[in-house]
Amino acid sequence: MSAPFPRYASNEGVIEAAGAALGDRLIHAREEVGEIALHVRPEALVEAMTILRDQLAYQQLMEIAGVDWPDRTPRFEVVYCLLSLTKNHRLRVHVAADDVTPVPSVTGIWPVAGWLEREVYDMYGVLFAGNADLRRILTDYGFKGHPQRKDFPLTGFVELRYSEEDKRVVYEPVKLAQDFRSFDFMSPWEGAEYVLPGDEKARPEAPGAPTPLKADEVKR
Repeated sequence: MSAPFPRYASNEGVIEAAGAALGDRLIHAREEVGEIALHVRPEALVEAMTILRDQLAYQQLMEIAGVDWPDRTPRFEVVYCLLSLTKNHRLRVHVAADDVTPVPSVTGIWPVAGWLEREVYDMYGVLFAGNADLRRILTDYGFKGHPQRKDFPLTGFVELRYSEEDKRVVYEPVKLAQDFRSFDFMSPWEGAEYVLPGDEKARPEAPGAPTPLKADEVKR
């Protein structure tokens, strides 16, 4: 059974309306895979967001995401996902950024942006001017680097373990000693010929489920 109303409203006329309202704050707009993306100038971000909220009725900021393009200059994009409850429509606002020049914070428009901007800062290192509490939020205290950057090593820079000697969790540089690595290039559909640690304790079971003991057969 189909819904009596469309899941989302049509994109027809959205780019034209946004272009007329934003003026030179808008660099360019595009429609791709059924979504509208507005690319705005970073210095005009707060004005553009205010117009989108107050004049074009995109009342809610749903998410702020980061994108890393290592071969581009500037390298990063900050993407704001907006929702219009009255129009039943979504769009994205894109802003180019680097790790030196701060992006204007939109916490004055949507207070929820405080935590969302902290996530982008933590994962990508993008700064936000006007965020009163720009601290890491997803990684641990003293974490080095920004994990969502494409040049961040998959193993990270440090690893943690519990030290019996110190009786606490300690951080150490990642160690990948070649001597302790085990590479197995055999087909995953073939069983391994070696016994994994712990498997020697397993006993072969007879086919079929075991018959439960009767009450008088249970040893007391």
